[in-house]
Amino acid sequence: MPRNRRRPGLIRTAARTAVVAGTATATSRAVANRMDQRAMQSQVNQAAMMPPAAGMTAGVPVAQPADVLPTPTSEPGATGPDLLTQLTQLTQLKDAGALTEEEFSLAKTKLLG
Repeated sequence: MPRNRRRPGLIRTAARTAVVAGTATATSRAVANRMDQRAMQSQVNQAAMMPPAAGMTAGVPVAQPADVLPTPTSEPGATGPDLLTQLTQLTQLKDAGALTEEEFSLAKTKLLG
């Protein structure tokens, strides 16, 4: 006797479609991420090959103390939130490598008067 072949049911068809769509989505995301990584690496490589411009060190601008500090609104040696903010900014710039120890000391001395 021949077997009665039934077509796949609605749930099986929906599940198969979901698996195919999920696989396609995962694959396209992986390809897009890989392309983004390659583009970013290419940009990094191109930036590394370019000679630094004047005032730049390894692609990072070198901030001069006069560029960093806003004009003090209070007298030299005065304390207040502005002074604390400026000292914090100086410390962050030094920690980030934008200021050398000499530049940091000079700017701090200028701030503290």
